[in-house]
Amino acid sequence: MLTALASGAKQDQNKNMAKDPTFICSKCNAATTKWSGKCDTCGEWNTIEEVKPLSTGPKSKKAMGGIRGKEITLTDLATTEKEPPRTLSGVGELDRTLGGGLVKASALLVGGDPGIGKSTLLLQAAARFARNGLKVLYISGEESASQVQMRARRLGLTESPVKLASETNLRDILTTLEAEQPDFVIIDSIQTMWLDTVEAAPGSVSQVRAAAHELTSFAKSRGIAVVMVGHVTKEGAIAGPRVVEHMVDTVLYFEGERGHQFRILRAVKNRFGPADEIGVFEMTGKGLAEVKNPSALFLSERGDPAPGSVVFAGIEGSRPMLCEFQALVAPSPHSQPRRTVVGWDGSRLAMILAVLESRAGVPFTGLDVYLNVAGGLRVSEPAADLAVAAALISAREDAALPKESVIFGEISLSGGLRPAPQTENRLKEASKLGFTSAITPVRAKRGGDAGVAVREMQDLHTFVEQVFGAR
Repeated sequence: MLTALASGAKQDQNKNMAKDPTFICSKCNAATTKWSGKCDTCGEWNTIEEVKPLSTGPKSKKAMGGIRGKEITLTDLATTEKEPPRTLSGVGELDRTLGGGLVKASALLVGGDPGIGKSTLLLQAAARFARNGLKVLYISGEESASQVQMRARRLGLTESPVKLASETNLRDILTTLEAEQPDFVIIDSIQTMWLDTVEAAPGSVSQVRAAAHELTSFAKSRGIAVVMVGHVTKEGAIAGPRVVEHMVDTVLYFEGERGHQFRILRAVKNRFGPADEIGVFEMTGKGLAEVKNPSALFLSERGDPAPGSVVFAGIEGSRPMLCEFQALVAPSPHSQPRRTVVGWDGSRLAMILAVLESRAGVPFTGLDVYLNVAGGLRVSEPAADLAVAAALISAREDAALPKESVIFGEISLSGGLRPAPQTENRLKEASKLGFTSAITPVRAKRGGDAGVAVREMQDLHTFVEQVFGAR
């Protein structure tokens, strides 16, 4: 009797738990059984939303089936295609970022700040794919078809056979895609789509998750390449649940500063190619133009040698790229000196300043420090440490470095210098642009220096003494 009561109580508890709604934080994706104004996991306010289940699942074991299709083993892959077939758009920078072209039956997510040029880029790409023989459908949930036509007219794309539609009901969109059977579909944007089976407003966590799931499943089952445009938060991440980025095959971020004409298309996830690959574009009056030699473009406005100016030879994805770091050091009128960074990691700047003071004897106490990457580029690789240190010391000592020199290398907390990967490619790119000397850490493996005179430094203290004189 007691066992029966306990079993019945447990069944009632499970039944009640199944009825309890689920709430998810749109910031960190943490789940909870009740709503609250503040997320206990990440501490953000007003980010918890109710999520309805997408499916109740099978009601009995009889309704459950096995895996559809034939299972394969890894040994079967030897007789199948090694690489998925790709379609080139003709825009070299876009094809490079995608890993070599568009893959059939793939789902892509493109994010970026408002007005950065996402819709312009995708409309140009749609026109190129359509001219190459693909059946392309552009569906906008933010603009009417006439507004998209106005942009196409401004970009000179009116002759391209791209079909346009304006719709937000995902069920109607999937019905149209089923009837049209296109090769390439653009959804602009995923936050405007809504599914009638989900009781939530468009743009909510539930709707974005359900819409992304439906579109990704449709792309896989019908062999259609689907691109979804995503809004971003004030921190720069794509708005909505992070599970959307896990669903899709490729995640691209469109970056750039409004005051600069350069735009960077960066792949942060790609199942069909390398991540961290970038494509460089220039915003013009007729749309986005690809930049085939970004190093020359980022250094085109560099003048005579000036204190605080250093050229860094970096690697973005698989391509070497040269850019200019600019530093300014001035006495601070405040008790707390300012540390302002544009285009680089602020916490890493604080680390470089600490290492310079403790390991190389170069203090920055009582000095405001400003650091900028010219051209609106964002640099994230650790190999820029030595270039940043050189720019800071150059600005502090008011001593300009030679114009024909490039610098790269990673700085450790002990003050040692670590070699950067792909040193030969960096030196070849520097030689191509007319640079004749380079300052690098001591390399374990030496290759060809491409005609560039290399000065190798053992540690940060040696670098300061040999380049800026004994301190």
